[in-house]
Amino acid sequence: MEQDAKIYVAGHRGLVGSAIVRQLRNQGYENLLLRTRVELDLTSQLEVRGFFRSETPDYVFLAAAKVGGIHANDTYPADFIVDNLAIELNVIRAAYKNGVKRLLFLGSSCIYPKQAPQPLREEYLLTGPLEPTNEPYAVAKIAGIKMCESYNRQYGSEFVSVMPTNLYGPNDNFDLENSHVLPALIRKFHEAKERGDDKVIVWGTGSPRREFLYVDDMAAACVFVMNRDGYTDMVNIGVGEDVRISDLARLVGEVVGFEGEIVFDPGKPDGTPRKLLDVSRLQALGWSAKTGLREGIEETYRWYLKNFV
Repeated sequence: MEQDAKIYVAGHRGLVGSAIVRQLRNQGYENLLLRTRVELDLTSQLEVRGFFRSETPDYVFLAAAKVGGIHANDTYPADFIVDNLAIELNVIRAAYKNGVKRLLFLGSSCIYPKQAPQPLREEYLLTGPLEPTNEPYAVAKIAGIKMCESYNRQYGSEFVSVMPTNLYGPNDNFDLENSHVLPALIRKFHEAKERGDDKVIVWGTGSPRREFLYVDDMAAACVFVMNRDGYTDMVNIGVGEDVRISDLARLVGEVVGFEGEIVFDPGKPDGTPRKLLDVSRLQALGWSAKTGLREGIEETYRWYLKNFV
């Protein structure tokens, strides 16, 4: 990407979008197009079409999406599939029609089949049934990947899809009803410590394994992939290592300083037993994650204390 290129970051206030903006500015990109949800409704074809026609961005990072954890996905399945399909269709189509040079679409590791072999390779897409609790969201993300591939195949565009593992960091969602597991644990343990509770209850058995990537590493990988001219293959972005939820909970408890008991509730859903990405394709391109899990949790907790407490 040229230093003076006009770059649109969709979803710049979210976890990933805000990190991409930080990364771009750190690398000297200042000509950024940023719009809030009030300023530009990405589910509106009319608004998106008008924005692209008037602003004519050179590059697009499509980080806008309706996201949430197991509870949110299970409670609002229609919202998750409809809103995400609308955003993808509107932005990807407008990008093509208005001559965008490259577009990077953020998918999700939940696109892979529930029982796919571990670690998850890119070619496992559409080889088996999805995890039921977030199937509508996953179907929408798969559709976005196929939109990018189809535009590339039919029109020779350069749209690339990246599949992040579980992300966390500054600007995460710490709402206990709708957040992902790591920020939810940070808030749970912090509030329990502040109240002087002697125990914290964690959803599920604690046995599932998950991989976690610090969001600033994710952003660095996105800019790296975007700058690979001509590269359009779908690519996983992760660290290549996972951890048991039970061990994650203990690590978060240590970082936060909670000294009570951790109790797991097997009556709550676990989700996919294991979800680890194969990152050999990304490493072959020349990129690897740099932030360790404890270091990332410490940075995230510091941000939480500064912004929520």
